[in-house]
Amino acid sequence: MLFLVVASLRERKAAFAGAFLALFCAAALVSAGGTLLQTGLRGSIAPERYAGTPVVVSGDQNVHATKKKGKRKAKPIAERAWIPADLAGRIRALPGVAKAVPEVTFPVTVGGAPGWGHGWGSAELTPFTLASGRPPRGGHEAVVDAAHAGAEVRAGGRTYEVVGVTTRNARHQATVFFADEEAHRLAGRPGLVSAIGVWPRIDVSAALAGTTALASAGDARGRVEFPAAERSRVKLISLGGAICGTSLLVAVLVVSGTIALSLQQRQRELALLRAVAATPRQLRRMIGREALAVGVCAASLGAAAGPLPAAWMRTRFVALGAVPENLHLVSGPFPVLAAIGATVVAGWASARLSARRIARIRPVEALGEAGLAQRTGPGRVVVGVLVLAGSVVLTIVLSGLSTEAAASPVVVLTALLWTIAVALLGPPLTRAALAVLTLPLRASRAGGFLAAANLRFASARMASVVTPLCLLVALTSTILFSRTTMERATTAERDAGTVAAHTVGPRVPAEAARALREVPGVTEVTEVVRTTVRIGLDKRSAQGVTAGAGTLDLGVTAGDLGALSPGTVAVGEGLGRRVGDTLSLTLGDGTPVRVKVVAVYARTLAFGDLTFDHALLAAHVDDPRGTVLIAGTASPAALTAALRPYGLRLGSGPGERAAGPDAEAGLVAMGLVIGFALIAAVNTLAMATSERSREFALLRLAGATRRQILGMLTLETALVALLATAAGTAIALVTLTAYAHGMTGGPPRPSTGVHLGLVAATAAVAVAATLLPARLALRRPAL
Repeated sequence: MLFLVVASLRERKAAFAGAFLALFCAAALVSAGGTLLQTGLRGSIAPERYAGTPVVVSGDQNVHATKKKGKRKAKPIAERAWIPADLAGRIRALPGVAKAVPEVTFPVTVGGAPGWGHGWGSAELTPFTLASGRPPRGGHEAVVDAAHAGAEVRAGGRTYEVVGVTTRNARHQATVFFADEEAHRLAGRPGLVSAIGVWPRIDVSAALAGTTALASAGDARGRVEFPAAERSRVKLISLGGAICGTSLLVAVLVVSGTIALSLQQRQRELALLRAVAATPRQLRRMIGREALAVGVCAASLGAAAGPLPAAWMRTRFVALGAVPENLHLVSGPFPVLAAIGATVVAGWASARLSARRIARIRPVEALGEAGLAQRTGPGRVVVGVLVLAGSVVLTIVLSGLSTEAAASPVVVLTALLWTIAVALLGPPLTRAALAVLTLPLRASRAGGFLAAANLRFASARMASVVTPLCLLVALTSTILFSRTTMERATTAERDAGTVAAHTVGPRVPAEAARALREVPGVTEVTEVVRTTVRIGLDKRSAQGVTAGAGTLDLGVTAGDLGALSPGTVAVGEGLGRRVGDTLSLTLGDGTPVRVKVVAVYARTLAFGDLTFDHALLAAHVDDPRGTVLIAGTASPAALTAALRPYGLRLGSGPGERAAGPDAEAGLVAMGLVIGFALIAAVNTLAMATSERSREFALLRLAGATRRQILGMLTLETALVALLATAAGTAIALVTLTAYAHGMTGGPPRPSTGVHLGLVAATAAVAVAATLLPARLALRRPAL
């Protein structure tokens, strides 16, 4: 048996090369996703400003809740959690504590770029020392780090005089120091501090009893210093898991099709083995061992290459701002071993399943390949119908999901499940479709006649080719147009709901908003700040607007938005709340509040699930500076003059808001999966064509010219591409319709031009992947 396995691998290099490539790409993607997942689980962020502090006391960056069966769960909050300032005194009172230094953290602008300000008293947390100048003493003085010497410092709408420069700088953050009293004023959190540094390293839990404060040491200090980096770890967990799961499903679909095609091309060989007394079990074992041999080799190489796409994705995530630069990839054996194991098992299982019917053929069927190729086993039909039913159920579920976190993974899974159903039911569906599509070809010239005959005879082979092309179109359309659906629906709501004449932003200080209110002709200035809050453990988008908000039309369906105050909230229709209800939630910095619902509105895509009074939300975000909307008849010149002291520019209308970094990062991650689907499609087409050299030789001997054969292949591929793109488009349309119904309440909004380009590109790739190996095969002698 081992001899047959080795002989098969040696003699059918093209067939096994196709399976090798598919398994290699699958293992590389799974390994890359596993690397991101491992980074999310085990990645650490080295402290910079807290590098000289043995212990850092800070607020809990998670909200906790008890779920079913008494299990406690935690979810990260969106902003920095603050702690009572008097904790520093309690910590100093502990035996063994040498000192406890509190600090505050607030946003500043350094040289036109964002940075963070602190009180000079907390400079020793690093420690920062002066290279030149002196410490800040008055309310208009600041000290900058070594990387920003000579830069202008702005905070709270004011420009500060730089009186000193430190000897060092933090690598991943611009750091500015102010007089302690001024720093607390700019932070705007009376009685609170962002962290407390403790010397030496000692257990301070006794002083923290009864509070939500936590003590951190070692690398955990970096998580306190960079809370956004800690939240990025959670993003990497979800992205890595999505890549692994999607890649495995695509791999099973692609590899099973590739192996099935390979076995179809070996029907005569396998039948002859049966004729010389090989049992079905022996054939299955031989095919399984072949798959194991190819799978182990391909998966090992692919898994070892996985860190390369993982590093590329991390680089892109950093460029997009979805992941901080100081969160580095964590390498280890687990992603590689998991990728090898998952890919090898997927390849072996696909081979064994594909071999079940092939191994039962009778020896006399060696000369009856047509009959074998046209039959579809009842088991496959039953499984196909069950998967089809599952696709319908999942589509219905998707149509009821109204949050991005819930719908995003389901939308890709739905498209994949529909594609699997098409793949399982492919031969009979392809046979029926090609019977209709080939009617005009039967009366055409030699190329068309030959193409029609081939398509009717080899419907099983064509079904194997249709599947990866269908997957490519369905997956790409679903991923691209789910994004355009949300963007266009959001833009439409924002355009309809923003009635302001001008906008300014982002990061507009309150002082600039006050200056705009004093410009003649301005009737209203609305400050808008955005964040996310938690209702229980569910994350919801929120905005805070100043009183009146006459520049916004949220589409209020009940209540009065004018009644908004610090103790109230307006909610989107999707939350299922009514006017007068009381809502308990956790603000972005972990502060629990109870607010009364005073209005319900419809335009949640553009304006968030909840709308608060600006004063309430701004007091609980890291950066209270936001966007400003201006209504009235004031001239642009007057508005521009009012903004000039703050270094801001005037905009017009609602403006376009680009997709967030998380959405861009998801598109990058899924782009690799789309690339895998593209490689699989090219691989399958090239494999299906290269194995037809015997057929081409017979056609040449029968008098067919190279031009006629290439014309035949072009027509075949065009019809197959037409069938695949139609099926992929239908799958994407069904999936996107359900997605749009749940998320926007309207129809999907694809880009017609992009879709036509995708169809044309798919057809071009299919033709190229068919004709190039065909030309190589036709160069061989006809005998």
